[in-house]
Amino acid sequence: MRADAPRIGRFVPGYATAVIDERAVRAGAGILFLLGGVSFAAAYFTGRVEIMQPFGMLFLIDMLLRVTAGDRWSPSLALGRLAVRGQRPEWVGAPQKAFAWWLGFGLAAISCASMGVFAAPLWLTLALCSICLTLLFLETAFGICVGCALQARFGRTPPQYCPGDSCVVEQPTPTS
Repeated sequence: MRADAPRIGRFVPGYATAVIDERAVRAGAGILFLLGGVSFAAAYFTGRVEIMQPFGMLFLIDMLLRVTAGDRWSPSLALGRLAVRGQRPEWVGAPQKAFAWWLGFGLAAISCASMGVFAAPLWLTLALCSICLTLLFLETAFGICVGCALQARFGRTPPQYCPGDSCVVEQPTPTS
């Protein structure tokens, strides 16, 4: 491992930037989606926001660990890596995943604050959580990273190595 090891992802020969295994990321998103969906449904059908608080804190801590300590410390990513350990990695750029995870952390922080400090009505908390669940679903089911797309649009540097080459922009060939 190089002395300048990245906090998120790792350096793989042949890639110009740090990369992370998209299969593990999608598996981790699926795990969070499953837990979040159960929590969301329980809160919706019982009318009690307290049921969502443990998942909200788990999600918040998981995202915080990803962006501060690194992806190696995320419980959901560890389980995701374990689930896909026999598969060939699909390397994608780590910087855009970090951007997406900061978005997830922000949404989780707002959702947790709405459940606790602000004592927001259940409908508002469910609406905030449904945004998170939608983003998780898009990632796990379709491989669409909305945070990555936002990073491509608003980030200082264009992303590299997107899932399915989605960040590659084909240049039109000039005609004579």
